[in-house]
Amino acid sequence: MKKVLIIALCLFTISVNAQKLAVTELGRYTDGRVTASEIATYDSSSKKIFITNAVSDSIDIVDISNPSLPTRVGGISITPYGSGVNSVVALKNGYIAAAIEANILQDSGKVVFFTTNGAYVNQLTVGALPDMITMSPNGKKVLVAGEGEPNSTYSNDPKGTIAIIDISNGITTLNQNNVKILNFDSAPTSIVGSLKKPLSTWSNDLEPEYICINESSSLASVVCQEANLMVFVDLTADTIKSYKGLGFKDYNSTGNGMDASDKDLKVNIKNHPIKGVYMPDAVAAYTVAGNTYFVTANEGDSREYTSYTNEVRIKSVSLDSTVFPNAVALKQDSVLGRLKILTKDVIGDTDGDSDYDELYSFGARSFSIWNQTGTLVWDSKNQIEKFFETNYLNFFNCNEGKAILKDDRSDDKGPEPEALTVGTIDNRFYAFVGLERQGGILIYDITNPTAPVFEKYISPFKTDGTSTDAGVEGLVFVPAKQSHTGKNLLIASHEVSGTTAIYQIDDLFPTHVEKYALMNGISIYPNPGQTNITIFLNEFVNTKKLKIVNSLGQVMHQQVMQEQSIQLPIEKFANGIYNVIISDANTDLEVTTSTFIKY
Repeated sequence: MKKVLIIALCLFTISVNAQKLAVTELGRYTDGRVTASEIATYDSSSKKIFITNAVSDSIDIVDISNPSLPTRVGGISITPYGSGVNSVVALKNGYIAAAIEANILQDSGKVVFFTTNGAYVNQLTVGALPDMITMSPNGKKVLVAGEGEPNSTYSNDPKGTIAIIDISNGITTLNQNNVKILNFDSAPTSIVGSLKKPLSTWSNDLEPEYICINESSSLASVVCQEANLMVFVDLTADTIKSYKGLGFKDYNSTGNGMDASDKDLKVNIKNHPIKGVYMPDAVAAYTVAGNTYFVTANEGDSREYTSYTNEVRIKSVSLDSTVFPNAVALKQDSVLGRLKILTKDVIGDTDGDSDYDELYSFGARSFSIWNQTGTLVWDSKNQIEKFFETNYLNFFNCNEGKAILKDDRSDDKGPEPEALTVGTIDNRFYAFVGLERQGGILIYDITNPTAPVFEKYISPFKTDGTSTDAGVEGLVFVPAKQSHTGKNLLIASHEVSGTTAIYQIDDLFPTHVEKYALMNGISIYPNPGQTNITIFLNEFVNTKKLKIVNSLGQVMHQQVMQEQSIQLPIEKFANGIYNVIISDANTDLEVTTSTFIKY
């Protein structure tokens, strides 16, 4: 990463990264066993993180009062309450809540409350297979996604549910009257842009995976991954507001290419006659100018049971000869033959003649932003695969973060975005996107929901071809004002490596850069800027010459200033830091300098 020098009038030099954020690894808690670190939550008052551990059927309690030395100080066995813990969330009053599945997975599960020291407090019954659990920003409600998956023979398929628990009057006195369980009995018969298992009903087929809640605690978005839809919940009335199918991504359109084969011995991102089913895993909410947006990590997921599966490879199916006149070529392993798609009983046979007229693959290899009604606002298209092709070729579409398994996931879900959280830093919004099989965390500035900007990548890769952390399963962003360190923290739990990493996220701007701009007699705003900036000279005597220079020393713009301020379009500038040099127009002697950031 290139660095630039900024020279101030007070005659000293500072060096800053080209991005706006600096990421520092503080520490790592390691169990080391697969599935020993899946979902984590953080409590600032106790300075602890709580990590679900599927190997030990427990919740690990880890002291991070010194983040560089995470120390396990206890654990909570969940076997008295069920057969597995799927998620955990820290509440605002010294308690945590855990979503625990029943010994028979199709039976009703529980939400169990503990103190931050691990002592049992209370428990409530919720729907079958409680998966993700979260708390509303106002601290008054806990929501639980009841996934309700069937048994292996599909002979017992419980209803999917959303449990809403009112905790506004405290934890110790909670009882079942504080729980409202929503199901999908009243869902519309048909939901455009969604998927349903044949001969099933929405009541049984919708399997809530993940929940997020908007800033005002008034609206929740519940992702039903396999069905490719969102359910919107009105948290004022605690009722389902609407359903929205997420539709499909066209891999044959500009910018939407993908590498579809793990057997072509090369990276080959290109367009294909395929449609991707978004099927998000994680979802997060944020609010810009009073409008709520939802960000999704579009992992994709199939239904795989003893008696039913909905995935098949393209080489094994019959393609309609009119739609696919080049079917023989497409079905080669080096082209599309290895790619996994949804079976035609779900989608793809548009004319009912038992062959495939359309091909739908799992996931979208991207992350997306949707508005509060579920309309797509922005998608990263093929940016993730392109990023790894350019920057980490040896790890492209790898599995388990291993270079030896490069290209291994191209025939399935590619880099597989799974974990996601959104954080606010200095009034800007950032999405942190964890890549499950690929590994690592992408950071995007999403302040403008229609035009996110890549910020940086937190790489786990080592020079020996392996990864420090593998299998990002959960991400937690802790804003500085809620952190015991007074700094922004990012906590990443990794299922494959059994590790939980703690990062500090620092904002490089605008604190020192803005100060330098003012000290040098120049005001530049907005700074950072995206489309236009205004340059104002606090003192203006005689004619001045303005010069804009990039970090490589190239002159990007120059002109004579006849007035005290000018507006300059920067939309075509590359993202980065630029020097502003003001000289006397007659003598060409430098008067003052400053900087601005284009993002």
